[in-house]
Amino acid sequence: QVQLVESGGGLVQAGGSLRLSCAASLRALSSYAMGWFRQAPGKEREFVAAMRWSGGITNYADSVKGRFTISRDNAKNTVYLQMNSLTPEDTAVYYCAADFFGEGIATMKAYDYWGQGTQVTVSS
Repeated sequence: QVQLVESGGGLVQAGGSLRLSCAASLRALSSYAMGWFRQAPGKEREFVAAMRWSGGITNYADSVKGRFTISRDNAKNTVYLQMNSLTPEDTAVYYCAADFFGEGIATMKAYDYWGQGTQVTVSS
């Protein structure tokens, strides 16, 4: 049973930083592209960032480029999302997702497994 468990969310002031973690019970994390998505109240879920299965190649939404960084530690079966210079527009539930041998694309349908999400709230 594959599980993805996000943590690290919380309340932060605008301009602050948070680091989200996604612990994966995958047999070999290195075989999966990992992505982060978010869903704000009343809005559809949207792509945030992703990393190709073999690592190295990353993909970011324009709205977070230069502020967010996705990384992975395959030995710890954990993926991270470092979020800096947060704004109230970043307030959302953040989800991690895994795509077996994926390219790290922005399409939600490509991802096989999803976590339950962690809430990030940025106050102005």
